[in-house]
Amino acid sequence: MINAPRVCVQVQSFYVESQSEPDEERFVFAYTITVRNLGRHEVQLLGRYWLITNGNGRQTEVQGEGVVGEQPIIHPGSEFQYTSGAVIETPLGTMEGHYHMTDHQGKAFQVSIPVFRLAIPSLIH
Repeated sequence: MINAPRVCVQVQSFYVESQSEPDEERFVFAYTITVRNLGRHEVQLLGRYWLITNGNGRQTEVQGEGVVGEQPIIHPGSEFQYTSGAVIETPLGTMEGHYHMTDHQGKAFQVSIPVFRLAIPSLIH
């Protein structure tokens, strides 16, 4: 598509040991996401969809408006960064999903969030 919005998503995840309780099958992870607008016009992030999969294959879907209570407008060449979290029952899991966004003319489009790993550091070498 010519002149389609160009948005890049980068993710970094972290294990939050201080809030986790492995003996009770509670593993807490934080993730920082950077959404960059590489296009020539502003875009707005209106909502999100997540598919969270734990190490046993159990899946949970999460969707809602905005991210961390905001529906940010991201100007050309700018980025929006936020940190959020997820709790799963296993020391290893994944997350993936997409954002619901609009372009400068109000036209809706989706941006994929690539799959990323949730893992306690001792599992991955």
